[in-house]
Amino acid sequence: MSTVEGAGQREEGEYGRAAKRLKTEERERETEAEEREEGEEELEEGEDSDSGSLPGNGESAVDNRARWSANQYGAGRRDNSEDSHRISPSPVVHVRGLCEAVVEADLIDALEKFGPICYVMMMPFKRQALVEFSAVESADRCVSCGAKEPVYIAGQQAYFNYSTSKRITRPTNADNPNSGNKVLLLSIQNPLYPITTDVLYTVCNPIGSVLRIVIFKRNGIQAMVEFESVQCAQKAKAALNGADIYAGCCTLKIEYARPTRLNVIKNDNESWDYTKPYLVRRDRGKGRQRQAILGEHPSSYSDNGYGPPCPLLPLPGNSRYKLTSVDVPDMVSYPLPQSSSSYSGHAPSSVAMVSGLHPSKMNCTRIFNLFCLYGNIEKVKFMKSVPGTALVEMGDEYAVDRAITHLNSIKVFGKRLNVCVSKQHAVIPSQVFELEDGSSSYKDFAMTRNNRFSSAGQASKNIIQPPSAVLHYYNVPPCISQDHLLRLCTEHDVPGFVKFKMFDAKPSSKTISGLLEFDSKTEAVEVLTVLNHYQIRIPNGSNPYTLKLCFSTSSHL
Repeated sequence: MSTVEGAGQREEGEYGRAAKRLKTEERERETEAEEREEGEEELEEGEDSDSGSLPGNGESAVDNRARWSANQYGAGRRDNSEDSHRISPSPVVHVRGLCEAVVEADLIDALEKFGPICYVMMMPFKRQALVEFSAVESADRCVSCGAKEPVYIAGQQAYFNYSTSKRITRPTNADNPNSGNKVLLLSIQNPLYPITTDVLYTVCNPIGSVLRIVIFKRNGIQAMVEFESVQCAQKAKAALNGADIYAGCCTLKIEYARPTRLNVIKNDNESWDYTKPYLVRRDRGKGRQRQAILGEHPSSYSDNGYGPPCPLLPLPGNSRYKLTSVDVPDMVSYPLPQSSSSYSGHAPSSVAMVSGLHPSKMNCTRIFNLFCLYGNIEKVKFMKSVPGTALVEMGDEYAVDRAITHLNSIKVFGKRLNVCVSKQHAVIPSQVFELEDGSSSYKDFAMTRNNRFSSAGQASKNIIQPPSAVLHYYNVPPCISQDHLLRLCTEHDVPGFVKFKMFDAKPSSKTISGLLEFDSKTEAVEVLTVLNHYQIRIPNGSNPYTLKLCFSTSSHL
């Protein structure tokens, strides 16, 4: 075993044990929080578990809200007649009824008006949190206000009661958040998609400069992220604690870590030192640098055609947790799930194998029209020995991952596509033959202007979307009407749209855009496959307009 490999194993063991200790303590804190609040009945919004506390018999709505926010969790939760069940005032407030999208910064923004906040413990899957104020008077103001009038957190009414604990247990000895650590421990809950250093860097770095990342895959998926300063770590914790990396999954639970500095000896998917780019791992036997989603160095996007990030994680509205508008966009962006190279069993490849293609309705151009939404297309070749199967060489392995994520198992012309990683690493134009529609079985698309990821600027305009029943059309001449587009569908023997919407264009605009809704996702896929990049010619026009289609973020019109 080499010295580097041995050091790597020692490092992994060292941080793994530290992460395991913190994971155990984190579970203990969650259990402690649950036990402290044991017996508190969770109420659906607008309901009350005790019919006797409903407004009526002279009881006002304010009295009822007070019973909901305080007594329901205190004296009224088991036996309203026994004062011994009432929870005594505490600087720690238990918050319920939070929306799924809430993050720590939302709680701070909504509740700091009651007084300085020392610490926040998120329980995202329970839609709850514990908030520790610096003084019991501040907690009293919070609970009292919630009992008298609605208090909204991230746009949704929340409910408050005193916690049975007088203090939230910290993973470090820091009572004051200003003396926190610049290293954060991230626990990724419900990790449906792979978590890599590239993903975490792109999520964290816009909020505060990231120096190093180490990922552990023991006891679930955890990571330690070292920031440039304690202040950067505080911003990141507030902005990301409780948020989903990908919609509905990969939920972040963030605490301060014990180590004050991370030691990284190699740059790869599970560890990275952004201050030492020379630590890049080299693939054994190939002598080439590992290809990164964000280019040669993750600190900036490059023109490698990896495809645009997918905006799923909004930053909190409070400007205290944002950098300037020049430094960071309103949305944190990061790459889409990388599924194939992690789970397919094949080595990463920039070639996808597509089977289940309709023999007479699919050709190289139509494959390009569909797959170009997820990355640049270099070459397409149908396999003569395997009818209905083609190889698609894309710009990089991540484009193949995106294509598999979104196109595998969809139906096109009545046949279900199977998209997977090919064992081939390039498409070679051999055994060229004629397809049923008379077109060639091989086509090179490397120089076409219809590739949409040829530069970072061009790629940033794309929105990676799964197939949907609504298509976004653009680059259409203003003289083209709804009837023209319907007639175009009829002429090409594809389904017509059922709803049409045209966006308002600027007076100086030479093209128009809009949305087309179809009866089903399958119909929309077929229309895009046939009509994407169709050349629209207008009378007295010198050059044709290239109709461009993509799947819309809207589910219906």
